[in-house]
Amino acid sequence: MDATRVAVIGAGAAGLAAAKALLDEGAEVTVWEQGDRPGGLWARGVGGSSPAYDSLHLNTSKGRTEFADFPMPAGWPDYPSADRVAEYLARYSDAFGVTGRIRFGTTVTAVRRSGQAWTVEARGGAGTVTESYDAVVVANGHNWDPKWPSPAYPGHFDGRQTHAHDYRDPGPFAGKRVLVVGMGNSAMDIAVDASYVSAGPVLLSARHGTHIVPKYLFGRPSDLTGKALAVLPWRIRQRVAQAALRLAVGTPEKYGLPRPAGGLFQNHPTISDTILHRLTHGEVVARPGVERLDGGRVVFTDGTAEDVDVIVWATGYRVTLPFLERDWTGDDPEAMPLYQRVFHLDDPTLAFVGLMQSTGAALPVVEAQAKLLAAYLGGRYALPSPAA
Repeated sequence: MDATRVAVIGAGAAGLAAAKALLDEGAEVTVWEQGDRPGGLWARGVGGSSPAYDSLHLNTSKGRTEFADFPMPAGWPDYPSADRVAEYLARYSDAFGVTGRIRFGTTVTAVRRSGQAWTVEARGGAGTVTESYDAVVVANGHNWDPKWPSPAYPGHFDGRQTHAHDYRDPGPFAGKRVLVVGMGNSAMDIAVDASYVSAGPVLLSARHGTHIVPKYLFGRPSDLTGKALAVLPWRIRQRVAQAALRLAVGTPEKYGLPRPAGGLFQNHPTISDTILHRLTHGEVVARPGVERLDGGRVVFTDGTAEDVDVIVWATGYRVTLPFLERDWTGDDPEAMPLYQRVFHLDDPTLAFVGLMQSTGAALPVVEAQAKLLAAYLGGRYALPSPAA
């Protein structure tokens, strides 16, 4: 097909990559962004929903993360800070003419199919506007709507409860007994940060295990080791990488953490240089899953209990698309019928970029999705028949 006017929802990495690819294809692009600057979750600006905290850095090395046609500065460290990543994305947006296409401070409230076109309704400082497009690209991200335990754990808790999305620095944890629930990257970072100011060791609770990969293995960024193994068949690559990881740092069980359910790369690993150090020195202490809350105490699944002042729920995010009708999303947006996780099977002019959880760097993936999308909307790529 040949789509002339395209709306992109979101000016994070996925939205910027989509807009850039579409502009390269000659499309007329409008990017809708609720914040005041490009960068998405990395940009801590006004009006956005960034979960970025002060100690946040890339978990994949810059050489594996950068866009193919826009390298990160050579003088930057292997794992830049969140603010540097936000700066990089802003430079990318400027360099390829995307910034001038962004309508900042506008929140998309509805996307509807209207005959042969799509209607986008948005609310901003000038009120509500409605515009028509040939195609809509959804790139609003999936790390902004906090997921809390559901159903909630039995009992009640007298202390403070917060979600990792609202964490910025460990100051509020000074002199407090802290429990962090979760095994993802944010959980590890928050547990480490809090362990420098908390009263006693930080408790780290998890029901399920994950592989913990340090940022450096054998003197180089760990994801470069994975790149070097890419020539091997998948199963052999996995076994070699797991053996190297076990040789370098041991198994999660060695640190009191649950055993991972699958092999390395089968699920998203946790990347951290510091959590194993803090566990080794007793500044962070592993605990099993939460069983129930009991006033100022938390009871765990092994029957033990601990006094706790603050619980940080690092329990992830929900995929939320509030502007799309349920006819498009179904009951679970994560289960939408998408070809290549990009094209909606009911109408491929409704497309998605970045609606996935990569086991490695996300930017190269969204860049590839954006190029595929642009090729289709520009008429250079044909989707296979749904019956194929």
